[in-house]
Amino acid sequence: MFLCCLIVYVVWIEATLHEPMYIFIFNLIINGVFGNTVILPPFIIGLLTGSSTISFYECLVQVFCAQSFSGVEIFTFTAMAYDRYLAVCYPLRYATLMTNGKALQYIAFIWISVFILVVVPLILTANLKFCGVNINNIFCENMSLVRLACGNSAMINNIFGLVETLLIIFGTVLIIIYCYMRTLWICLKISKTACQKAMHTLSTHIITFSIFLTAALFVFLRYRLNGGTISIPVHVFLSITGLLTSVIVNPIVYGIRTEALKLKIIRNVHKLKFWQGVYDTK
Repeated sequence: MFLCCLIVYVVWIEATLHEPMYIFIFNLIINGVFGNTVILPPFIIGLLTGSSTISFYECLVQVFCAQSFSGVEIFTFTAMAYDRYLAVCYPLRYATLMTNGKALQYIAFIWISVFILVVVPLILTANLKFCGVNINNIFCENMSLVRLACGNSAMINNIFGLVETLLIIFGTVLIIIYCYMRTLWICLKISKTACQKAMHTLSTHIITFSIFLTAALFVFLRYRLNGGTISIPVHVFLSITGLLTSVIVNPIVYGIRTEALKLKIIRNVHKLKFWQGVYDTK
C-alpha cells in the first residue's frame, strides 16, 4: 500500500510525468487502493474479532465496490493498450491523438460507464428473495448473492449478468489483442532499440492484465462451471488474487519496469525528511 501511495504522490507532483501513460497508471493504482480499502479491512477486522457476518445492505455496498473495482481495472488496462498502440503506430500524430485532456476524458468515461453497468444488475439482485445466508468468499460479489436466491427467481439476473460480463470481457480482450498485435507488427519494422522499448512496455501490461483477468474470470465462472466442487480455500485464494494484484503486482511492476517512473520514485524517496533524520542520528 505504501508503494501505491508513493506512485500516486510522485505522478501527481512530477510535471514530467503528466502524460497519458502515467495518468492511466495513476488511475490503475487509485482503483487498486479503492478496491482493497473497501474489501480487505473488513476481512481483517473479521479475522481479529472472530465475526463472520455482514448485513444485507453492507453486502450490497461491497458488491457495488467489488464490481466497480473489477470494471474500472479491465477498462483501464484496455485504455492503456490503446494508448501504447497509438504511441507506437502513430508516433508523429500521438501528441494530438492522445492528449492529457483526452486521457482524463477516457478515465471519466470509464468510471461513469462502470457505475451504470454495476448499478443495473445490483438493483436486480437487491430485489431478489433469498433462501440462503452463506457466502463462499471473503467479500460479497454479485454471483455469491444470486446463488442464494430462492428457486428460479434469479434467472433474469443470471442471464443479464452472463451477457453483460461476456460482452465486457470479450470486447475489451479483443481490443487489447488487436492493439498488441498491431503494436508488435510495427515493432518488427522499426529499429531494434525502439522495438525493445515497446516490447518492454507491452510485456509489463501483459503480465499485470493476465494475472488480473485470470482471477476475474474465475470469480465470474466458478458457480456457472460447477464451482461447488472447488474447496472454499481455493475459492478464497483465487478470488483475492485479483485484489492483491492491484496493490502488490501492479505497483511493483509499473514502479520497477517503467524507467522514468522508477527514477522519479527513487529521487523522491531520497528527498523524504525521514531519510535525513536517519542519517543525522548516525
